[in-house]
Order: sequence, then C-alpha cells, then structure tokens
Amino acid sequence: MTGLDLPFGAPQQMLRDSLQRFLADNQRPDWRQLSDELGLGGVAVPEAAGGFGGGPGDIALVMAELGPALAGADWLSHAAATMLIAQAAPGHAALADLAAGRLRAAIICPASASAMPRVERGDGGWIVGGTATLVAGAAGADLFVLADGAAILLIAADHAKVERRPRAMHDGSMNADLGFALAPSDVEMLAEGEVAGARAAWINDLMLAARCVEAAGLMQRMLGESVDYLGQRRQFGTAIGSFQVLRHRVADMQLALMKATALAEVAVLSLDGAERDAAVSAACVEVCDAVRIVGEGAVQIHGAMGLTEELSLGCYFKRALAVAAAIGSAGQLARFAEAAA
Repeated sequence: MTGLDLPFGAPQQMLRDSLQRFLADNQRPDWRQLSDELGLGGVAVPEAAGGFGGGPGDIALVMAELGPALAGADWLSHAAATMLIAQAAPGHAALADLAAGRLRAAIICPASASAMPRVERGDGGWIVGGTATLVAGAAGADLFVLADGAAILLIAADHAKVERRPRAMHDGSMNADLGFALAPSDVEMLAEGEVAGARAAWINDLMLAARCVEAAGLMQRMLGESVDYLGQRRQFGTAIGSFQVLRHRVADMQLALMKATALAEVAVLSLDGAERDAAVSAACVEVCDAVRIVGEGAVQIHGAMGLTEELSLGCYFKRALAVAAAIGSAGQLARFAEAAA
C-alpha cells in the first residue's frame, strides 16, 4: 500500500494495482523492465503521442510505489523531462519514442542536479557551457531537457558534444556529471522568456513534491519492517515489542511519517495552486526531519543488522537520506518563510 490519500480515479487505481503486482515479483526492476513491461516511460506523455496522459498525481502514485523498490530516481527524471517537452512542444516528434521507451530523457534543473550549467543568449540563439553535476537519470539518457529560468532547451546526448561522466552514488543510484560547450546549432529551444521561467519553476517543484512522496514510501516500508521485527525479536523470554521505550520510539516514527506524508500530499495537490511555494517547501522541510526520525529509529530497533547488506532496511535508509539531501531543508525553510510572509 502506498499510504497516499489523493483523489485517484479508476485509471490510477489500475496503474497502482499493476505496479504492485509487478513489484511483488520484481523487487529491484531496471529501466528496461519499467519501460518495456509496464510502459512507464509514457506516464507523463500525452495520449495523442502514445502515452498515459498523466499529471502530478499519477507521477506521485508511481513514485510512492517505485521508492521502496529503489527504482524511482531515473524514472522521475524521465517523467519530468517528458512532461516538460509535452507542455512546451505538444507535437514534438520525440514524444512517441519517449513514451514507448525507445528513447530515455533526463531533466536538468535545480531539483535534479547539484549545480547547473551556464546558459546565455547569443547572436544566433542559446549557448550552453560549463558543467551540470550529479544529474539524476543522466547516466543512461538519450536526451537532456535543460530547464533554465531563461529558456527550456532540448539537448541530444551526443558524446562528441556532451561530456558525460557517470557517478555511482552511495544509495545505489547512478547520476552523471555533464560537461557542455554547445553552440546554438547544438540545442533545440522549446521555450524562452517568462513562459520558460514559469514552466521551469513548476517542473522543479514537481520534482521536489515527487521526491517527498518517494521518501514517504521509503519511510513507510522502514516503519513496517521495524514493527514486524519488534514482534519477532525476543529478549528475556519476551518479544521486544512489549518494551515501553521501543513502543514510544515507534509512536514517534509513526507520527513523523504521518505528518510528512500529509504534507507531501498537500504539495502534490497544490502544484497548480497559488499556495504552491509554501506547500512544496513545507513538505520538503517535514520530510527531511521525518527521514532522520524514522530512519534512525528503524536502524536502532534492528540493532547492528540495520545497516548490513542482509537487510533491505539499510538500502531504504540510504536512499531516503539521498532524497533528503537533494530536496534540502535550510533553503526550503527560508522559502517557506518568504512565501508565508
């Protein structure tokens, strides 16, 4: 169960059921399985181009399921990139191949990279230079969608023009550093000016909200496994779940998870509303705090086994920590204060 309380219709229920059945038999799916067997490459692609035509709620649903399968990082980057292409250029020729999984995209925005490249307006068009570091989903992408405040640009992953250095992360995901030295003829402009800035800000918040949902799914799995362990592990002839101090710890974990999940849901629902800035930032702050409470509590309950490779718990915690680091808390707290002022 995802634990999400969002207004899902029949198509979303079918999508969630299909995901759950598939993940029950394929606990660590790769990109090819997700795109070929489930068709998840087209979730955010319009139906006219062969996709599902999904929106933020559909992306949140998928991330809640893929999070505990440790398969959400690359897929989210692809989904956000395809959604942005569809918004900026609804009839783009690449959408059909992206929906079918024949092409794979990655988005470059502040929520998906630790540093952005340099984008400038030249005499003949847009120039891209510098480096984008630790770009999620970029290690295996065929197309990059650069969502800059001034322009939205589509860039082919041409090894002769884009230097790509894959980076293995501590949570098991693969990011990449990208080096650019592109002339206007090397990029395709999808949008520019105020329209580009608005769309870039929106897609960045979508990434943040979806990662909050991913973290909620990971925390729910960590809490569930901790509760199960409390009933199995015995000391002094009794299950450790009867110890009051551990029961209180689980209550704290449950409360933190409930608050984080609720605010993640509000963030998803607020993406098209006037309260988007405050809602997304509040979710990021609460999720970062909850990851620490739930993750550290789960590891403590499991003892020395909590971070070993024998249990999936350590993988969940590492991924949740990576999500928390990506969405940040200090910067989001300042943004929330500014939005609420």
